[in-house]
Amino acid sequence: MAIGKKIEDVRINERIRASMVRLISDEGEQLGILSIQDALNAAKNVGLDLVEVAPNSDPPVCRIMDYGKFKYQASKKVQEARKKSKAFQLKEIKLRPHTEDHDLGFKLKNVKKFLENKNRVKVTVFFRGREMAFMDAGVRLLKRVAGEVEDLGTVEQEPTREARNRMTMLIVPK
Repeated sequence: MAIGKKIEDVRINERIRASMVRLISDEGEQLGILSIQDALNAAKNVGLDLVEVAPNSDPPVCRIMDYGKFKYQASKKVQEARKKSKAFQLKEIKLRPHTEDHDLGFKLKNVKKFLENKNRVKVTVFFRGREMAFMDAGVRLLKRVAGEVEDLGTVEQEPTREARNRMTMLIVPK
């Protein structure tokens, strides 16, 4: 079956439009190029469906198979792939340039928990008013956060100014 093609788009039995098809048996052996009527009769004799697996080839390739079982297995494959793929979330921690040690410890605990759960963490330092003069304090704070969690994650994006009042750093789990 073609990659990216939905299972509902597959043509079966009388929906196959080609006059001649290359037929593959239910055991997987090539039966040759037959007319569509002969292929349908061969499928009916075995009690299975004729499924078009490669419609773009010349002539189209059709296979004798149980279409219901084929649909079920394809849906199970999609379900299994969805289960295995984990959507990585981006968590954000917001700080101020003069965040106290206790508050910073609490935020660091959350950063570590996020990294242990394999989430990416965006650490943002916000500046207001006169704090704009202390951009170096923001950089020091972000470097300190990176140092505290270096055993769990690595810095993917170094501290950068995102806007005139914001500085960010991105940490990804190891």
